[in-house]
Amino acid sequence: MRILVVDDMPLMRHVMINMLRRLEYEDIVEATDGQQAIKLLKASRFDLLITDLNMPKMNGKMLIDKIRKELNQPHLAILVVTCDDNKDTVLNLISAKIDGLMVKPFNLQTLQKQLRYTAIRHDKQSQ
Repeated sequence: MRILVVDDMPLMRHVMINMLRRLEYEDIVEATDGQQAIKLLKASRFDLLITDLNMPKMNGKMLIDKIRKELNQPHLAILVVTCDDNKDTVLNLISAKIDGLMVKPFNLQTLQKQLRYTAIRHDKQSQ
């Protein structure tokens, strides 16, 4: 599985990447913001996008909307990571056709469960 991790905070990217490696995912690429993520998505195929919601230049919601509307990548599962658990934010993300949502802070077990859930949900949505 090829994973793209997008977060403007280097520490958060490294924490996520280290957790993914502990779960034996090896093919991981990182992006510092939504604009860089779009460039990477246009240049290469990824199976999973893990993106922060709050980022400068292009936030996670804008990134998701651009992917869903312009890039035509139905194979790409999307997991959003955020510290915002506001009901309106969650409903807005669900309408954006994400496959999973994880609220910070989280631990390795939560990530593992969410990755499983995201894969199952994405498989059902893409059928």
